[in-house]
Amino acid sequence: MSPVDSARGTLLVLGDSLTFHGPRGPHPADEPGLWPNVASARLGTRAELVAGLGWTARDAWWALTRDPRCWAALPHARAVVLAVGSMDTLPSPLPTVLREGMRYLRPDGLRRRVRAGYRRLQPGLARMLGGRPVALPPRLTVRYLEDCRAAVTALRPDVTVIGMLPSVHRAAEYAGVHTGHAPAVAAVRTWGSRTDTPLLDLPALVTAHLAAGLGNPDGMHWGWQAHQDVGVAVAELLLAGAACDSADGPAAEQAADEATGVDPDHDDRQMPATRVTR
Repeated sequence: MSPVDSARGTLLVLGDSLTFHGPRGPHPADEPGLWPNVASARLGTRAELVAGLGWTARDAWWALTRDPRCWAALPHARAVVLAVGSMDTLPSPLPTVLREGMRYLRPDGLRRRVRAGYRRLQPGLARMLGGRPVALPPRLTVRYLEDCRAAVTALRPDVTVIGMLPSVHRAAEYAGVHTGHAPAVAAVRTWGSRTDTPLLDLPALVTAHLAAGLGNPDGMHWGWQAHQDVGVAVAELLLAGAACDSADGPAAEQAADEATGVDPDHDDRQMPATRVTR
């Protein structure tokens, strides 16, 4: 990392495929149109993207604790975005261990047939089972989000951490079923409120975009305009947090002292150390 990059910090994004899929498919992490790069450009820094297809909040936790890229990026991070939780809400008729275990089937022909069969059955199963079970229950989503937040702030108490409300979808692969969305949104909102973690409202930014058919034909991923909108919103959320932190800084403390008539250099009262977390 150059001295300039080190001084400006990086935007560490732990994400699912919504971070690197465009209107026609996946892109390299340095594609300028992807929302992490849109956000980092507005912040005057660069994005460090650690993400994977279908990642849930649990995968983000595994990456944070197991991936050397995260270990290298965190000391230089200006902010951390927990861009996971959306895939947690998707219907998952098969338990995760069986669904993800398909990749290990051999011979190759058997693996391809099993996968193709599951894809054919999945829309009907999603309807029949009412979208349940989901890939990761809301209680586990917020557990892993909190694990990530707590770990980051323990190592870097000065870094800003934000999360996201789960996105929506219109995917034929799941027959448009998304009954797991509302409970997950409620759980993530509660977590954000409890931990004072800023949350980006993804549904507010992308629902109309997907409904108008402007996203990827898969009904899940976004077009470039949505990436632009999300990236700008992420940057604005982080800048708003920085402004709040500035308001809580020395100038604000001096103003508060003047308002209360307290001279901090001659105050014998023992005040507990506090830290505002946003």
